[in-house]
Amino acid sequence: MTVAVDKFRVREGKKIRLGATPTRVAPLYSSKKDYESLLDGQIDRMRELQNVLYADNRFSLLLIFQAMDAAGKDSAIKHVMSGVNPQGCQVYSFKHPSAEELDHDFLWRTNRSLPERGRIGIFNRSYYEEVLIVRVHPEILKSQNLPDHRTKQDNTWKDRYRSIVDMEDHLHRNGTRIVKFFLHLSKEEQRKRFLARLDDPKKKWKFSASDVDERKFWNQYQYAYEDCLNATSTKTAPWYAVPADDKQNARLIISRVIVKTLSDLGLEYPKVDKARVKELQAIRKQLSK
Repeated sequence: MTVAVDKFRVREGKKIRLGATPTRVAPLYSSKKDYESLLDGQIDRMRELQNVLYADNRFSLLLIFQAMDAAGKDSAIKHVMSGVNPQGCQVYSFKHPSAEELDHDFLWRTNRSLPERGRIGIFNRSYYEEVLIVRVHPEILKSQNLPDHRTKQDNTWKDRYRSIVDMEDHLHRNGTRIVKFFLHLSKEEQRKRFLARLDDPKKKWKFSASDVDERKFWNQYQYAYEDCLNATSTKTAPWYAVPADDKQNARLIISRVIVKTLSDLGLEYPKVDKARVKELQAIRKQLSK
C-alpha cells in the first residue's frame, strides 16, 4: 500500500491550524474488501518487523494516541495492532491519577510504563493529558500540590512542553522511537458517534454524561491541542494529525506510519559468528544421529 503519510505529519517550525486541517480525506480504499486487504497487508508487514525489532534488541517503539472522545483511539489500537505478538507489545490507558501519582512529577507515572528494547509500547492517552485536559480545566493543577509560584505563572504550559520535548529527546538518544497520533475528529462526527452509542445496546456502556459535558469545551480543547502539537512535534518525536471522521482511512494511515517507522530503523537479525556456526553444526550433527 502506498500512502503519502508525510502530509499528515506536523512539521517542526511549520504551524498547524486545526480549523484549516481536514478531518476527512479521500478514501484510500475502494471497498470494504479492499480496506480489509490493505490493512491485512500492513499488519503482516508489521508482524515481520516486530519479530526483527525483538531480535535486534537495539530499539523500542512508543506509540501515543490522543484525541477527543469517540475519535476511535480504542478501535484503531484494536484493529491496527491485531496481528502483532502480544508478548512484544504493551498497552497502557491512563485515567485519573492516583494519590501516589499526584505526589510525583507529571511525567512519573507514564515513565514507569515505557517499553523495553525490542518491544512496542502503546499509550492510550498519555503525559500529554497534562497539557490538554489540565489546561482546559486548570483547577486540576490544585490537586497536584505544586508550589504556588509554579501554578500561578503564565508560562506553566511552555515549561511542561519543554519538559516533554527534553524527555522525548532523551528517550530517542537511548533507542526509544516515539510516534504520536492525534486523531482529528470533527464536532459533528463526534455528535453522530455519541448518538450511535446511545442507540446501540452493545455500546451504551461506553457512554458517559461527562463526554457531553466536555463538548462544551470543544473550542478550548482545539486550541490546547493545536498549541501542543505545534510546540511538541519534533524531528525525533513527530505528531501526525490523522483525519479521523473515516475510521477505516485513519487505521490505514496509522498502520502505514508504524510500518514506515519500523522499516526506517535498519533492523536486522543478530549475525552468528564462525565459532557459533561451528557449535551449531556440531549440535545439529548430534541431534541428527
